[in-house]
Amino acid sequence: MKSAIHPQFIKDAQVVCNCGNTFTTGSTKPKIHVEVCYKCHPLYTGEHRFMDIAGRVETFKKKQAFAASYKATSQGKRDKKSNKEEKKVKTLRELLGES
Repeated sequence: MKSAIHPQFIKDAQVVCNCGNTFTTGSTKPKIHVEVCYKCHPLYTGEHRFMDIAGRVETFKKKQAFAASYKATSQGKRDKKSNKEEKKVKTLRELLGES
């Protein structure tokens, strides 16, 4: 392997979680900030809580509100189409009898 091209490995890198927990590990960076660790992750704690990262819940709610408003406005369009005379579907017997 070539020397001087690999990053320096730090044995006592400090990991800091948003919940306040800190622990040490090996890494190429001296300090690492994480959003979830083993003390606050629902898989390890057994808690069922919803974690909203990057506003995903708000984005989903906006999409649902838009879909509901679109559905309400497009309902009138569908009613107009259904009022038109529908084409009668011919049966196989009718199709064969015409020939």
